[in-house]
Order: sequence, then structure tokens, then C-alpha cells
Amino acid sequence: MKKSFLGGVSCIFFGTFLSLDCSAQFMLGAQLRTRTELRDGQGGPLPKGSKPALFTSQRTRLSAGYSTYRLKLGLTLQDTRVWGQDASTINRTTTADNNGFLLHEAWAEVLITDTILKNKSLSLKIGRQELVYDDSRLLGNLDWLQQGRRHDAAVLKFKYNSWNFHAGGAFNQNKENASGTTYNPAPPGNYPANTNGAPQYKSLEFLHINKQAGAGSISLLFLADQFSKYSVDSLLVKKWEAASYNRFTTGLYLNYPFSKNSIIAAVYYQKGKNGDGKAVDGALFSAAYQRRFVENFSMEAGVDFTTDTFDPLYGTPHKFWGTMDYFYVASKFGNNGLQDYYLKARLKKNTKWNIGADLHQFYSSSGLTFGTEADLTMQYNLTKAISFEGGYSYFNSTAQLAAAKNVTDAQYNNHWAYLMINIRPDIFLK
Repeated sequence: MKKSFLGGVSCIFFGTFLSLDCSAQFMLGAQLRTRTELRDGQGGPLPKGSKPALFTSQRTRLSAGYSTYRLKLGLTLQDTRVWGQDASTINRTTTADNNGFLLHEAWAEVLITDTILKNKSLSLKIGRQELVYDDSRLLGNLDWLQQGRRHDAAVLKFKYNSWNFHAGGAFNQNKENASGTTYNPAPPGNYPANTNGAPQYKSLEFLHINKQAGAGSISLLFLADQFSKYSVDSLLVKKWEAASYNRFTTGLYLNYPFSKNSIIAAVYYQKGKNGDGKAVDGALFSAAYQRRFVENFSMEAGVDFTTDTFDPLYGTPHKFWGTMDYFYVASKFGNNGLQDYYLKARLKKNTKWNIGADLHQFYSSSGLTFGTEADLTMQYNLTKAISFEGGYSYFNSTAQLAAAKNVTDAQYNNHWAYLMINIRPDIFLK
């Protein structure tokens, strides 16, 4: 009875925009993720005497998937908000800028080749979707952020044996214009559009080529993004133009596991002009060595280096440059570049416990000392659908970092702690 009822709900859910064969495969999923944070210098050092912040944010998602012959559909509805941002007696957000309800994903993937071809396939995925490639350093879904990241794009995918070719593109407009293609990239609420606080791109094109080699892989990325040009009037108001600034990024990613070891390396080069019209001529170098000592314990040592003008595009910096998000997470630190020397340890106790400890030493690309960060995280899985996670981080910052982030009379001992509950059931139906 329960399966029949849920199958009917699935058909009704999708039937609002497409007539479906209810003998096909459906998936319904939900997520409720609350995170309580204590911020005392998270994201950047605070001025001395500032009081810590304490709040709870919540992500709520309802997702559905449908798969049938040569067709897949995905839909994710999402609401993100801070507890208490709305008065308890109204049915709308206090301001339009705080409206956290949106369509996170709405896409269709059409298999152009027939499913009987096992060694190759050609498909087109179009609509609102996440772009996640390699280790998510340059293209990722930024899942740590409650609102995440998504793109309105089309991606053509070709797979041949162990080769994967993805070619994608996006072209953004604010509305259905009668003429012209001028685009205002400033999002409502002044939320940053990429990982380093830059404006939303007007258009984007990329080619990602991946070769699987056993458990390892090597990838090549070509990416171009364009930003609206602008002029500034006498009142310092930006006036957007139809023309664009162009930026290009290309590079290689390698993941090579052997025995109990893994080597991960990446190199990228960037050229052109960013969203502010400033010249970009930068690079990123990354290398890491991982070692699994016993079944449940592993360590990683590595170094990341970015030059002054390099921008890590649309990735997931929370995963790489410290969980306190001092670097490349909306809060800029000037054109200083970054050196990150780190050591990470992971302990997994059966399927229940996952404990991580990280230590980072940060410098600017020219050698200025930015500080030291220590991160501790613990996750406990009550069931496959219910998990609890907590963490504490400490950042001992310097006067050089305070100057780079333009903070006057900054405190140097910075703290951040969080407790997160993640409830995420999945229901598969046929």
C-alpha cells in the first residue's frame, strides 16, 4: 500500500508538466539540514571588542527523479533561511532579498544514442543543474553553503570506453528583452555570484575531457567566462553595457592511486579580464600525497599555491583552504595570492563515526604570513538517512592578513564552532 501511494504521488508530482509512464523508475528524496554556528572571526578577523554571532540556518529540499527509455528528469525545490528571519505571524519573508525559496535544479537529460550501445553514449543535459568536476576545486556545487550553487546551462556529454567529453555553455539574461542583451549581474540581496565575491557571469563555455585509468583519472579543462562591461556615472552608480570582458582558464587535474597511496595534482592557468575589467594573468598549482596506514586511518600532506590574480572560479573552497573560509569565499583578501601548506588526518570507525583533523599554514604568494588554522570535525551517522556533525576551528591570524582584508584593529585569536543535523531520506520506486 505504501509503495502504491508513493508511486501515485510521484506521478502526480511530475504529471504537472509531463505525462509519464508510471512503470518507469522514480526517486523521491528530501533533506532537512539545520546548522547552528558560533562565529567569532569566521571568514575574517573581527575588530577587537566585537561580540560573537550565534544563529541557526536551515536548508529544506524536496527532490524527485524520473528515468525511462532515453530520458532522465531531475527536479529539486529548495528553501534556505535563518531561524527567526520572518515574523511568526506572516506568510512571506520580511524582505524580498531574504526570500530563500528557489528552484535549485530542474533539468532533463536526453540520451541521443540508443541504450543498447554499451561502450559509448551521447546525451544532452539541459536546464538548471549543478556542475561538479574532478575534485570540485574549480567547478563544484558548493554544498557546504546552505543555498549551494547551480547553473542554467546545457551540457553535451559523450562517453567512449574510458573517455568522457563534456561540452557546456550558459548565457544569462535578467528577463525576456524586446531588444539587446545587456545583463545586470548584481544578484538580489547582494549575494556573491562566485567563490571570490565577483559578479555573476554573463556567459560561460567549457570543455572537460576525462580519461579513466583503473581507479585513477586525468582531466583537461578549458573554460571561458564573460562579464558585463560597465561605466560609472557621477553618482558612482554602475551602468551596465552589452559588451563583455573575457577570461580564460585551462589546466590539468591528476588523481593517481597506487597500493595504499594516492597522488593528487593540478595546475591551471588564467588569462584575460575579470568582472571588474582588471587584467588577469594567474596560475594555480596544487599537489598532495595521501596514505592509508590501516583500514580506518589515513593522512594527507599537501601544498596549494595561487598567484596574485588567479580566481578559483565556481568551486568549493570550503573543502580546501580551511573550514573557517578565510580565502576565496566572498570575503576578498586583495590580490595577494595564497600559499597553503597543510596536513590532514581522517579516522573512520565502521560506518558510524568519521573524525577529521586539519592543520593549515597560510602565506601570501609573496611570502607574507597570514596565519595558522586548526580544524576538528566529527560526524556520527545514526542511520543512513540521519547524521550529526560538529566542528571547532581556531585561526591565529596576523597583522598582514588584517591589512589584506582591510580590518582595522583586528583581533588575532579567531574561533568558529558549529553543530549540524542532516536528515536525508531517499525513496526509490519502480
